[in-house]
Amino acid sequence: MFGLIGKMRAQPGKRDALLEILAKGTEEIPGCLSYVIARDPEDADAIWITEVWDSEDSHRASLSLPSVQAAIAEARPIIAGFDSNVRTEPVHGIGH
Repeated sequence: MFGLIGKMRAQPGKRDALLEILAKGTEEIPGCLSYVIARDPEDADAIWITEVWDSEDSHRASLSLPSVQAAIAEARPIIAGFDSNVRTEPVHGIGH
């Protein structure tokens, strides 16, 4: 398995709009076992994204899907940046 945990920063006051875009662009993606977007309770503009994939190739392939490309294009103007990005190797999980 392949995993990613990242912190994304929205433009000031745009976090909820960014969450909405990310949520609608990630329905039923082949190879995605888990995709969780969460508000950072201590930072009004920060979002945490936790992903688990069956493989790194599936993650890479997802980036070319029309729904994902559309979400990226729509979100780009309100993304202020990325604070961290960590690769993981999940070994167990519940709910997949």
